[in-house]
Amino acid sequence: MTQKVTYKDAGVDLDIYAKSMSRLPKLAAGTFTSRVMRLDGGFAGLFRLQQDGKKYDDPVLVSCTDGVGTKLKLACAAGKHNTVGIDLVAMSVNDAICCGAEPLFFLDYVAMPKDDPDLLEAIVAGIADGCKQSGAALIGGETAIMPDIYRAGEYDLAGFCVGVAERSKIIDGKLIQIGDRLIGVASSGLHSNGFSLARRVVGLAGIKGADMVPELGRTAFDAMLEPTRIYVKPILTILNEFVANDGIRGIAHITGGGLEENVNRILPTGTRLQITPDSWIVPSIFHWLQKLGNIDDHEMSRVFNMGIGLVLVAKPKSFDAIRQSLDTMSLENFDLGRIVEK
Repeated sequence: MTQKVTYKDAGVDLDIYAKSMSRLPKLAAGTFTSRVMRLDGGFAGLFRLQQDGKKYDDPVLVSCTDGVGTKLKLACAAGKHNTVGIDLVAMSVNDAICCGAEPLFFLDYVAMPKDDPDLLEAIVAGIADGCKQSGAALIGGETAIMPDIYRAGEYDLAGFCVGVAERSKIIDGKLIQIGDRLIGVASSGLHSNGFSLARRVVGLAGIKGADMVPELGRTAFDAMLEPTRIYVKPILTILNEFVANDGIRGIAHITGGGLEENVNRILPTGTRLQITPDSWIVPSIFHWLQKLGNIDDHEMSRVFNMGIGLVLVAKPKSFDAIRQSLDTMSLENFDLGRIVEK
């Protein structure tokens, strides 16, 4: 072979990559807590577990990972990339708090076919926003430029969260008893699940993302790209108030699989859910999708969160006080039902 070939010829421009990387440190630094240890030019992120009043008797590290799924297809179609990063963080940190863990730090992975400094900056700005909402520090990440793997104009995201919980305060559902009450905390919409079905329904109906949808009062893009609600800070407040007296015995993040499947994951043997029908307000986007695609009730409840993003299993004596506390933090919540004998 006589022709001279460069990395740029193969699809990776190192000069543009350097330009992209120069924009990210400022975004990450805006999420740092006092426990992040600065390491200029290093190959890892450093985080102190014990510092500034943060002392643990028996700390347990909690790890979670997730992505955003095909919601990214909508973001690319809409040209709106500054909110899917919030979804990325939310999917992991909302999992972490289900066992009572405080998220400590977050790492991201962004993969795209070619470098685009503006696109990458918008994505990471959303990730930084999600980290600020959850109190987690964005201490590292990876940007992979992979020509021939991804289509032009598309990208993929993955996220990784590490949190900590006192071993004595871990919430694992083992204390759940018959008679415990269920509190449903409202979602912000679709969150990041069921988008393969939602996109197919909208596509088959011939609806364009920029079209106004009267039932929703906004465009299809705006409604479907609503960021996932991050529950970390209010739920940590609730845990500080009620875990000591065994007030909260279980937490479930309602994602793929819907309400029943996700709550069943934390229930002890011999117990089951008893959901009170029509006990919560189902947001209009779910009614719209169901009517648009002629989707039956069972399929809807298996695929989507149906307006409930988090479920708390509460000790009966603490039920009203927990709901009142959620109200003071402006978190809409509902009396979903109770735990009964299987």
